[in-house]
Amino acid sequence: MVDRMRLWRHDAMMQHLYDTATFWGDKVLSFTDDPNDAFWLAQVHFMADQFSRAESLLTRPFPIRPDEGPNQHSPMNGHHPLMKFTSFAVPLHGGSGIGKGKGKEKEHTGPIISARLPAGTGGMIEATAQGRSGVARLVDMSVACRYLAAQCQFQQGKWQAAVEMLGEANPFKDAERTRANAKVDEIDTGIKVLASMCYLRGLLMQKANRHEKAKHCFMEALTLDVKCFEALHQLVASQAMTPDEEWEFIQNLPYQEQEPDDAEFIKLMYLSRLRKNKHAEEQTTVLRRLVQEYSLMDNPDILYAFADQAYTQFRWADCFAITSRVLDLTSVHELTLPLHLACMFHLKHLRSRLFLLAHDLVRKEPENAIAWYAVGIWYLTAGQYKDARQYFGKASLMDPKFSPAWAAFGHSFSLEGEREPALTAYATCARLYPGSHLPLTFSGMEHIITSNLALADECLDAAYIICDNDPLLLNEKGVMAYNRGHYDRAVELFEKAIDLAGVTQTSQEVWLSTYINLGTGYRKLARYEDAKSAYERVTRIDPRSAPALAFLGMTLHLMDDVDQAIVRYHEALSIEPMNPFVLELLNMALEQNVEMGVARHIPKMKALDLSDSPLSDAVDDPMSVG
Repeated sequence: MVDRMRLWRHDAMMQHLYDTATFWGDKVLSFTDDPNDAFWLAQVHFMADQFSRAESLLTRPFPIRPDEGPNQHSPMNGHHPLMKFTSFAVPLHGGSGIGKGKGKEKEHTGPIISARLPAGTGGMIEATAQGRSGVARLVDMSVACRYLAAQCQFQQGKWQAAVEMLGEANPFKDAERTRANAKVDEIDTGIKVLASMCYLRGLLMQKANRHEKAKHCFMEALTLDVKCFEALHQLVASQAMTPDEEWEFIQNLPYQEQEPDDAEFIKLMYLSRLRKNKHAEEQTTVLRRLVQEYSLMDNPDILYAFADQAYTQFRWADCFAITSRVLDLTSVHELTLPLHLACMFHLKHLRSRLFLLAHDLVRKEPENAIAWYAVGIWYLTAGQYKDARQYFGKASLMDPKFSPAWAAFGHSFSLEGEREPALTAYATCARLYPGSHLPLTFSGMEHIITSNLALADECLDAAYIICDNDPLLLNEKGVMAYNRGHYDRAVELFEKAIDLAGVTQTSQEVWLSTYINLGTGYRKLARYEDAKSAYERVTRIDPRSAPALAFLGMTLHLMDDVDQAIVRYHEALSIEPMNPFVLELLNMALEQNVEMGVARHIPKMKALDLSDSPLSDAVDDPMSVG
């Protein structure tokens, strides 16, 4: 009968009938007092979100047999808690009720302390701690039980208790044991419990704001077992490592030693999850192999990797097409949704769809931070920055490590001209994600606006150390060089930014401001033909770019083509009719045109030297560089 009830317990677990599984599992435990039955009942409690009950069961004393004892069986894989048995229905001990018909009699080969040990966490455990023989807690018998107990404490918010349960560091970290754990187990190649414990320890370190320690825990988990994907996810999501550090670490994991048959596939999948702002060619090769060799073209995770690559290259329309396909396959994909929403922010014709998506997410996923982030994005597109901040704040409270909410929170302040709060939000983001260059870049941009050049340099240089091939960052460093009067260096940085943007086949509309900056740098170096070409390129892409038209007019003016300069000034004023600087330049050009008309009738009159005219001082005024 006990075996049959074990089968009922197992079937109920598989069918998510947790009350049924608890009912029969409790009866089995009453019949047997078997630690294995206690473990599976604790599993049922955990699945039913009854974490306190599960913890109590795992930390209460149980009778031990002569062949057992604390830590007698400490399997490295998570399938069997105390020793390996072939099914849920087969008990650990032959005398645990088998053949007794009604299951009332109990046969034990070891001493019986009591007919039924109490389930409470009080006196009996304290008695054991005082040296009571013949009993031991499940957490002292099995690594898997200790891990499950720590999970229960984690779910209850008992962070310190969970750390004490697991230990501050891996207690099995000695070299021989680690090497043994890393070898392939011919009988059982499941996820190793020690790796799972390191992963959970990393989560606990995050809760304690010990982010460097958390990073090392996740790295250790992956080193112990390359199949522990959640450790990789946390490493990438927390951006605790720079892109180069991530790439090197994932490349050198012991795939071949642990999973010789699947090593290449695991490695490719993990590489596809890394950030795409570096190692672009290698990432393209990885994705091509996953599609061609493993036929994963329609897999949501692979599609997400393609979308991430497109977004990193500012190809928002392409990214949106891919993310739409992902959401068709799976309605909510946690990694894809932030990209999808960001694309809808950049593509203005999708604003109405953004509203509908945000409304749908709030209805379907009210407990998910991404839903309220979507609402905030919609308010941001509408220019309602205060309302947007309210929802970004709510998203960050629901998930303090949701990086898009922190960045958007800062953007909402920046767009409203609130520099100090924006800098505070970006600083928080930089502290939470030390491996990302974007918060530092955004901070540098804010310091440029406030003319705090020393701090701007500090932020941009720190960002450049993390990622030296982001065109946006190079543009901002070029602006800094321009502001300091280093025009050669500024032109070099603007040219490099445009070259990198061309390599990624980014839409040129994204980089219009960089072309304008480049033209302005050429103009300051008196390279007027180059400046004219840069400004004309902008006007071909966007004929209504008032800054480009104004700067083009200034360049033509400096080239003594006053008639064409006047035409460009008029075009700029048709877009921004009240721009005082362009009006001043137009008046200067008209006056000069009159003087030049008079000069045509007096051939020996000295030509006007523009370098000595007020125009040379006015060229920096109409529009700011950046």
